[in-house]
Amino acid sequence: MAQSHREASRRLFELAEQQQGFFTTKQAKAAGFAENTHPYHVQAGNWIRDHRGIYRLALFPTPDRPDLILWSLWSRNRKEQIEGVYSHQTALSLHDLSDLNPAKLHMTVPAHFRRNSDIPGILVLHYRDLPKSDMQGGPGYKFTRPLRTILDLIEAGAIERTFIRQALLQAVDRGLITRQQLRSAQLSETARKMVEDALRRAA
Repeated sequence: MAQSHREASRRLFELAEQQQGFFTTKQAKAAGFAENTHPYHVQAGNWIRDHRGIYRLALFPTPDRPDLILWSLWSRNRKEQIEGVYSHQTALSLHDLSDLNPAKLHMTVPAHFRRNSDIPGILVLHYRDLPKSDMQGGPGYKFTRPLRTILDLIEAGAIERTFIRQALLQAVDRGLITRQQLRSAQLSETARKMVEDALRRAA
């Protein structure tokens, strides 16, 4: 019995380690922890319950951005696949392309994404089917690549164009976006004008 518990603990740790200490109810069950034992592990201080169906190993170091991992896991589908990708203002901040510090987390989810429960107030959801080429991986979450991030912000028109221009110029200067990518990207008329204007200023 003790050995099987050690094995279950090892499996859970290995899985949670990839998600900076977080795991879901289904992942704990898959590791070998029966669901009726989960409340015990919370009461014993082994696990911390952060949201319905989402836990964190108490002894695991707290990550810099636990919120990003938590809500990424919240976006998983019934197959336990994460569907949410941080985007817009949140992705801009993750790329360190803006001084903006948005109060809410912007996340792009597939067009078919549905939730029976209420959407948490911390999240702003954008519905769009993103190709894998528009995403990159973080430690336990995904976010949109710089070009997709900036184009989304231009289309949304939710932040001042000055910030978008600055982000675009910084991204080109740092090599996060190439001029070739900009030339070959399918841009709306608004985005095309803004990109051309920003590049002229940089010349």
